[in-house]
Formats: sequence, structure tokens, C-alpha cells
Amino acid sequence: MQPGLWKLAVLTALLHPVLPLEFQHHRYPEMVSALLRVQSECPFISRLYSIGRSAQGRHLYVLELSDNPGIHELLEPEFKYVGNMHGNEVLGRELLIQLAQFLCDEYNRRNPRITHLIHETRIHILPSMNPDGYEVAADQGSEANTYLTGRANARGVDLNRNFPDLHLAFQKLKGRNHHVSLDDNWREQTEQETYAVIRWMQSYNFVLSANLHGGAVVANYPFDKATEPIGRGPYRRIISTTPDHKLFQKLAKVYSYSHGWMHNGSNCGDYFPEGITNGASWYSLSRGMQDFNYLHTNCFEITLELSCKKFPPQHELQREWYGNREALLAFIEEVHKGIKGMVLDENNNGIPKAVISVSTINHDITSGIGGDYFRLLLPGKYMVTASAPGYKGQTVLVSVGAGEPTRVDFHLVPFLAAPSTSVPTISLPSVITSSVSLHRLNSRTTKKGPPMLRERRRTGWRFHGH
Repeated sequence: MQPGLWKLAVLTALLHPVLPLEFQHHRYPEMVSALLRVQSECPFISRLYSIGRSAQGRHLYVLELSDNPGIHELLEPEFKYVGNMHGNEVLGRELLIQLAQFLCDEYNRRNPRITHLIHETRIHILPSMNPDGYEVAADQGSEANTYLTGRANARGVDLNRNFPDLHLAFQKLKGRNHHVSLDDNWREQTEQETYAVIRWMQSYNFVLSANLHGGAVVANYPFDKATEPIGRGPYRRIISTTPDHKLFQKLAKVYSYSHGWMHNGSNCGDYFPEGITNGASWYSLSRGMQDFNYLHTNCFEITLELSCKKFPPQHELQREWYGNREALLAFIEEVHKGIKGMVLDENNNGIPKAVISVSTINHDITSGIGGDYFRLLLPGKYMVTASAPGYKGQTVLVSVGAGEPTRVDFHLVPFLAAPSTSVPTISLPSVITSSVSLHRLNSRTTKKGPPMLRERRRTGWRFHGH
């Protein structure tokens, strides 16, 4: 942030009252007002934008928090939280509103941890992916709410069963595991809300994400879809793993152990060791959002089940906030792990869509529009390769620690690079000749010379939130 803007932010903090946390349920107008208040109290680090509308026309609002809102800064990772995908699972919605208020207030108080987080991360918060379903659930109220009332969107569709199923296509990709393409008719197969979120994912190079649900207390990691039929029961032996299985387990544990009680494992009549579970080992789910993130984008997403009650009463919201506050912050900080860097050409221009491969992990990621990339990794040593069409790949040995990400830049050389000389060279155009005889021009001849050369450039069980 520029020094002048920092001084202005401090002055704003002195002139404005503290933004209190709101331990209440927010209907749609109240939610929008709460987000607008955050933007008003922290105008230099926040931006409220809409990614689309619900089936009934409500905006899907996202609050961005960053030192340069609206701008992707090279080497600054993009992070997202998504809440209220199921309309009757409301704790995530309230926690994300509270998180936005907390980040704004602590930034204005010059809290060093929060200041560093906002200066080094671009945080996107979508409190409600299913505002229509929430209104149905809220009309019934928390005490009378059932497991199904308001779960789906206004058209009766479960949004966490509405993303394109990329597993079949993934199985056909032998040796390649990133950015599985969508079918041509994928738009016709998705709801408005799902479509808006997919387009959002495609527009930002998200690195890490969590999807907040309710009905259990556990951190759930991909894959959600089982590779073979399994049933529910006390012994969950079968898991459906990703190539980043150990990394996902670690991400889930970060949230679980930072949470007030999730790591105990015994909650809501369930038992999950260390408070985490593989999605498919709990129950298999097709067309879910966290699998879609992993198979179609660079983003690593987990699903957080945060409360036994899908619609907890208002008096419980404060306890839930303090149980989740540290976990919400610690999970965002995980975006700053692994390796990051630039993929550059011979002129130090960023190369977009370059593929970053790790030799022992069959899951690649790609660089962003400006050539920057982010690859989450556990501590260790890795052979990492960057490649792009028309360029020679480059492989380096990288040591990754447990703290800040290791900076690794790649400089790719074109396959047909021009020879390096002290004098710039250009390609001459082909000479066109004809059958007309050529005559020598003497010094008195006045003919126009050759043109100037131009350089060339180049759904039936007891439904848990998940």
C-alpha cells in the first residue's frame, strides 16, 4: 500500500467508531447492509461486488479484502470462503459476515497479524451462495427447521450436487491431472448460482478455498466421489484420494486443531479421528464443489462442517464465532505455503498458462495471466518443472520449508531462439523476382529505392451439510 493511503486508512480508523460484531441472523437485506458497512468503515481495503444473481434475482455478493482491492498483484495469492451453499445451513453465512467485520476492525486497530494478512493476500468472502434457500429456512425459523427446508435453491436443486462431474473425464486423462475441460453443454446442466460461481472460479486464479456447511463438525477433504460403492457405518475404510492427499489432510487438520472443539472428533453423534475425514469415506457425493475446484482450477478446496444444528439459535452465534475465529484466520494463512514465483520469457515478460509440474505429485497447476503461479506443498524437496507451448521446459530442485513459501522463478527460452549477438538482427522478407531483365542503374538514374524493412514481432439419507 502506498504511504499516503496508509495514513488515510489510519485517519479513517480514528474518525470512525469501532465496527461491532453482529451476533444475529441476517436476512438478505440485513446481510447486504452489513457488508456495505464493512466497505464504508474500511474503504481502502475492501470492495463489494456481485458475481451474478440467484434464481429469484438476489445478488450473490462477494466482499474482497486486500490492500489494493480490485487488482491482482503479482505474487499475491487469491483466497476465497463460500458460505450458505445449502440455504438452511446458516452458521457459515453468519461467521463470514463476522469475519469481514473482524478483519476490518482489527485492520483499523493496526493489528499486525491482520495487517500482514490483508497486505499479502487477496481475500474474497461469499457469505451466501444460496440466498433464496436461506429465506425459506429463515421463514420457518431455527427451532422448527428441518434437514431439508430451504436446503435447495428456489428451483429445488441441491447446489452441491450441481457442478459438472469431471471424474469420468479425469479417469480418461492418462498422465495428465489438471484443468479438466468442461463439456460444451455444461451451462445448460447448471443452476444460475452454480454457473455464477464457476465463472467466478474461472475469472480469478484462486489458490485455496473452504466451503462452509452445517449438520456435523468435521473438516472434509476431497475426493467426495467414491471410486467404488461404499455404505455408511462406523468403519470407514475406503477413501478416495487425490494426488495431494497428505496435503489435504494437513489443511483439514489446520482448521480442526485451530477450532475450539472440532479436533476432539466426537461431535453430533459422529466420530472423526482428529476431526477430519475424506469425503468419500464418509459418504460418496457426485457433482460436488470441492472436487470441481481441484479438477478444473488451480484451487485446493475443503468442506467445513461447523455445527450440529443446521440453523443454530441466535444465542449460540457468539460461542460459535469464538470457536471458529482462530481457525478461519489460520486456514487463510495456509495460502502462504509451498512455492510461488514467476514464469518469464527471454524478455522477462510473464508467460500465462504455463504448466507447473511436481515430479512426485500427479497434479499440475498453471500460471496466471501475468505469469505468476502458486503451488501448495508440504515441507520437503521436490523436482519442479515449468513448461509452456513454444518454450523449452526448465526443471529445478526446490527445498520447501514449513514457513513462508519458497520463491522459485522460471526463465523459459523459445525453441527457435535467435542467436545472441551484440547487434540486433531482423528477418529479411523474401525477394520476389520476375522474368523481366534487371538493368543496372547508373548514378543519374532516379528510381525509388526498396521499401523500408519492418521488424516482425511475435439426494434421501439424513442429509449432512456436505
